[in-house]
Amino acid sequence: MRKNSIKNTRINMEVQRELSEIIRGGVKDPRIHPMTTVVSVEVTPDLKYCKAYISVLGTEDEGKETIRGLKSAEGYIRRELARRVNLRNTPELQFILDQSIEYGVNMSHLIDEVTRSSDSGESEEAPEE
Repeated sequence: MRKNSIKNTRINMEVQRELSEIIRGGVKDPRIHPMTTVVSVEVTPDLKYCKAYISVLGTEDEGKETIRGLKSAEGYIRRELARRVNLRNTPELQFILDQSIEYGVNMSHLIDEVTRSSDSGESEEAPEE
């Protein structure tokens, strides 16, 4: 099975959907932030390993605590995933903190600041002409 095959893409989507439901509704660890999102999932073609990219809307410390909480609940999450998704093998989970959404928001704010400052610079120069 190729890495980008349709079957692998469907498995990734199904595992991502089920992981987000398990994290949102099943895990009761207080370290896991309520605004936790599963951004993407990559399951290897042999279904042995799974990288889950997790985004947390909060501080960096809350993100690290959420990852620690997810790692401690990995056994429960994997068992629930095996129960909900019918796969030949249930993949071993690896949770990775993904800060790309936060990075994008920060870049958007910086771009907005630059456009505002350039607009205000143009409006100041226009009456002088």
